[in-house]
Amino acid sequence: MIVDVLTVQETLEAAPELAAVYLSAFGAPGYDEDAARAEEFRSEQLPLHSERDGFKFVAARSDHRIIGFGYGFTGQRGQWWSDRIAESAPAEIVEEWIGGHFEIVSLAVAVDEQGRGVGAALHDVLMADLPHGKALLTTWVDDRPAPRLYRRKGWQVLVPDLGWGSALYGLSLR
Repeated sequence: MIVDVLTVQETLEAAPELAAVYLSAFGAPGYDEDAARAEEFRSEQLPLHSERDGFKFVAARSDHRIIGFGYGFTGQRGQWWSDRIAESAPAEIVEEWIGGHFEIVSLAVAVDEQGRGVGAALHDVLMADLPHGKALLTTWVDDRPAPRLYRRKGWQVLVPDLGWGSALYGLSLR
C-alpha cells in the first residue's frame, strides 16, 4: 500500500474512482448512503471543497487501485460545517476551536480493505506538516472503527453528542 498526497487536478481526475470507494465505505450497513450520495460527492462536494484554502487530499493505493482516501481544508466561519458546529457546540468550544482549523471532511476505506491499517496510514499522511494550530472533525457517537481510530491518534472528544448522532473531536497540532 502506498499513500500519496494528490494535487487538486489529480483529485478531480480520480473522482469517479473516489466515488466508488466512497460508496463502498459509506454504503455499508450502518452508514447506508446510496449511489446518489456518492454521485453528489463526486460531482458537487469534491469540486467545491477542492477550491477551499488549505485543501489537502490523500489517497491510498494497492495494485494501482485507490482503496481509500482522506481530505480536509482550512475551516472558517461562513462555511456550512463550521457554522453548523458553531450553532450546536458550547460557546467556549466555538471560541477556542472554530476558525482557521484544519477540518477533516472525510476519511474512507473500501469495505474489503478495512481493518488493515489503511485508515491509520491515511490519517497520518493527511495530518503531516499542516500549518494549522488545531484540527476538528465529527464522527459517530457510537462505538465504530472511526471514533476508535481518532482516539488512538490522540483526538479528544470536545462535544460528545452534537444532537444529530455525531460527536465533535479536536486535536491540537502544536
